[in-house]
Amino acid sequence: MVQKKICLMGSFSVGKTSLIKRFVNSLFDDKYHTTVGVKIDKKEMSIAGTDLTFVIWDLAGEDDFASFRPVYLRGVSAYIIVIDGTRPHSLDIALKIHHKSQVITGGVPVVFALNKYDLVDQWMLKNDSLEVLQCFNSPIIKTSAKTGEGVDDIFYQLGLQLLPSDSM
Repeated sequence: MVQKKICLMGSFSVGKTSLIKRFVNSLFDDKYHTTVGVKIDKKEMSIAGTDLTFVIWDLAGEDDFASFRPVYLRGVSAYIIVIDGTRPHSLDIALKIHHKSQVITGGVPVVFALNKYDLVDQWMLKNDSLEVLQCFNSPIIKTSAKTGEGVDDIFYQLGLQLLPSDSM
């Protein structure tokens, strides 16, 4: 069993905790629960014949980028940046977090989760503003913690990037 530390990061209220609850427990709760500091969960997944255990760190959301806690990234194997399609400011925060995280981690794999896809008719992020994500050559997945759409896929795509090259 291969164990990997994964961090979920993004602005406050983008749905990080809800995505984790959906992935780990197949549950959705529409009540907002603020994460204070970090919350850790585990989930096993088999990818291309390799059993992975994701140790998932749910980091408190930040809109004040100065309070970003790089210490949580120690030993991280990969991370997921969550962006709320209904809040354009969450993309700006995501880009800042991604840049700082790449410097700190030395460029570990990343997946971008465009969350709240069940509210796509209310999205304020348009395709032209999302084009900036394509330059990172990382998976960009539309997700909904409410419906479950794309949730397993963000972890599967991350897992593919974490597999040893001889297992592919």
